[in-house]
Amino acid sequence: MRKLQLALVVLVALLLASEETMGQFNRRAIKRNNKRIANFRGRKSSFDKNKIYNSLGVSVSALNYYGDIAPRPNKFSSDISFTRPALGLFWAHRFGPRYTLQTQLMYGTLTGSDSKSADKTDLENGIFRSQRNLSFRNHILELSVVAVFDLFENELTYISRVAWTPYVYIGAAGLTNNPEAKAPATDLTGAPLADAGKWVKLRPLGTEGQYSTLDPTDVNHGIKPYKALQVAIPFGAGVRFKLNQVMDLAADIGFRYTFTDYLDDVSKNYVDLGVLKSPLAQAMSYRSNEVPLPGDSKNYPITYTGRDGNSYTVVNGYGSEYPDNVRGNKKDKDIYMVTSLRVSYIIGASFHRAKFR
Repeated sequence: MRKLQLALVVLVALLLASEETMGQFNRRAIKRNNKRIANFRGRKSSFDKNKIYNSLGVSVSALNYYGDIAPRPNKFSSDISFTRPALGLFWAHRFGPRYTLQTQLMYGTLTGSDSKSADKTDLENGIFRSQRNLSFRNHILELSVVAVFDLFENELTYISRVAWTPYVYIGAAGLTNNPEAKAPATDLTGAPLADAGKWVKLRPLGTEGQYSTLDPTDVNHGIKPYKALQVAIPFGAGVRFKLNQVMDLAADIGFRYTFTDYLDDVSKNYVDLGVLKSPLAQAMSYRSNEVPLPGDSKNYPITYTGRDGNSYTVVNGYGSEYPDNVRGNKKDKDIYMVTSLRVSYIIGASFHRAKFR
């Protein structure tokens, strides 16, 4: 009997000790949980398919050209008066909290003119450009694909997207390239031109000897025709605003760095006019005879015999083969700036609001 009583006492003691131990364990667990709760900052939700959406929009842009036919010999020189409009249609795929892939088709015009942009009082550069007297226009059809990175993150659906966000973009583009210029009334001999006053495509003429046989000693020896299709790198920055649940308004400014120096048909040196293939090609290559020489000009008329056996009278420094007789700067590629205003409409969104009765 005494043994039984002793066993019961021991059992009760063990139960009390285990209860105290479990209580300590529970208090520690609660303390750890409270600490985790206090430090919890929320889990990042994944950008699942319910948050992915597409949008379709239109853009109205202003194009500005930077190249050889600019007011000054500076890659950042441009004549704002030659700003021209462009229209675009774009599609965008939103696939992440900051990331959008955008494809755009844009059509616009680039243009420039020595006679209207050159500063004739600039004795170092303006007189040269004024006397050069070149001009062009180029209708650009551009297809671009760019990655857009938002600075403000959006982890929610399109309905609850951020009210506004700055963004940057970079990508690749392909564009058509066929510069034109208005033909003068006569050729270099004074004979009337059939295309007088018309816009003439310059690429097929080879105004710098692209389709001519040049001697190995010629400055432009080895020159090749430039292609109608060119590539460019578009990059820029902007800001986008939420207008309502399904519409956005954005404004951005960007540049297209091209890999050609012939958006304006000007890059290298003058060539001997006698190697060009037609009177029209000669008249479009050399335009200095259409403007008078300034009174303080260091240039003067000279006459030389071309390789075709004909005599040509030109302004010294223009229209003849010589290493210093440059038409443009072959070291810098052409660039154009695109300033855009965009309106987009969200389509194909898979998220739907819950309906209550």
